[in-house]
Amino acid sequence: MAIASTSTQSTPNRDASFGNLLKHWRNQRGLSQLDLALAGNVSQRHISFLESGRANPSRDMVLQLAAVLDVPLRDQNIMLTAAGFAPIYSQSDLSAPEVEPIRKAIEFILRQQEPYPALVMDRYWNLIQSNTAAQQLTNWLVHPEKLQHHFCINGRINLMRLMFHPQGFKPFVGNWEEIASHLMQRVYREAFVDGHSDESMALFQELQAYPDAPRLWQQSLPRTWQLPLLTVQFVKDGLSLNLFSAIATLGTPHDITLQELRIESLFPADEVAQTNLANFYRDTRAPH
Repeated sequence: MAIASTSTQSTPNRDASFGNLLKHWRNQRGLSQLDLALAGNVSQRHISFLESGRANPSRDMVLQLAAVLDVPLRDQNIMLTAAGFAPIYSQSDLSAPEVEPIRKAIEFILRQQEPYPALVMDRYWNLIQSNTAAQQLTNWLVHPEKLQHHFCINGRINLMRLMFHPQGFKPFVGNWEEIASHLMQRVYREAFVDGHSDESMALFQELQAYPDAPRLWQQSLPRTWQLPLLTVQFVKDGLSLNLFSAIATLGTPHDITLQELRIESLFPADEVAQTNLANFYRDTRAPH
């Protein structure tokens, strides 16, 4: 279970001075200069001077304001660099020995989720690891050869691409329009609001190029929810799996890779799905 270390950073598409970065994150959090000053225990005048470039922040001030604004670690490094300081947050390889306790914890979570699917992805929706149930679900929906040919790029399967591609999950999702609209809005927020990374923007643009996607992402769809959670309805060969997901992250990370990991666990939304998942898991694991 390894993810390559990369130096790619999520730089806003604007003059990346510290003042502009500070203003960007303050606006994203919906705070006025006075709000930020009060929360950060500094004067409004100082915030104004920092944003205009009339004052330079100390290293501690950069970190203090970044914490108040809940800036991701990747972007805190960018703010530090823009202010003239060295980045302080690392980006680990998950195969590194020092990450072994986290790696074991993730493997435990995936194992305990059986017979229900669970998977681990990075901030760009690239699949890092999955449990047996998730692998079986994926291979049931998309043949492994097709999966490798169409969706494994640079050794990684992108889960958004898998959901939107006409030869991926799309034909087997009964409520695809509803799911696609929700996912497109999420990728948009991540690309244009929560980081502005080139890779997130490229993913959003790619999804926009798939059939039906452009008309959906800003469209309000009729609400026909049976549960107070959005469920995905997988349907194939007369088998129905109505699932909802829970996404977990690692608490109090001091590493970019660890902060950006997402662990998604899928659960049956009804008794039919519960029975079908259990039978599906048992049947696909039975010796032939």
